[in-house]
Amino acid sequence: MTNLRKELEKCKHPNSRKTKALGKKARRQNNKHKVRLGHAIKSNITGEKLSWFLGQLDEDRTAPLSPQEFEDLIALYFKRFDEELEQINLKQSIGKHRANQHAARKDVITITLEKERSEYRTGGLELLNLCDPLKLKMLRDWDGSALSVQHLKLDLVSHNMLQRLKETPKETTTTGDQMEVA
Repeated sequence: MTNLRKELEKCKHPNSRKTKALGKKARRQNNKHKVRLGHAIKSNITGEKLSWFLGQLDEDRTAPLSPQEFEDLIALYFKRFDEELEQINLKQSIGKHRANQHAARKDVITITLEKERSEYRTGGLELLNLCDPLKLKMLRDWDGSALSVQHLKLDLVSHNMLQRLKETPKETTTTGDQMEVA
């Protein structure tokens, strides 16, 4: 980027072909950087979400979660900011000059929670399906870095999906020597 800046300073006329080409090259590099930054931010957010879920699981648990346990864990995930919101409300209630203190943080939290709740109710949150033993093992083996989030196969976990999993428990029937799972 510094080389482009030096080359642009050397250009004599602002409308020359060389100046326009260098400007186009600079814009292209800037756009590439923005795209990379967007991917990094998304990986960081997903990594924080997965690390929260990993922190809530028992260390010695190897069995996958039942749909009800997973639903309770997601409900707990939605309540993760309750204590901070109470503190903000308390600070805002004390004195008349502090009414707008921490308003930006409160807005960010409420918008985030509304977005996540609506995603959960409609399309689904981007998470690992912890009802699946393979996905639970993947989460256990995850090193916690944002770079390795891209290697995890995330699912869209929604309220409807968990309700379907509750309704269709694994039924095993035996026929002769084979065991079938319905």
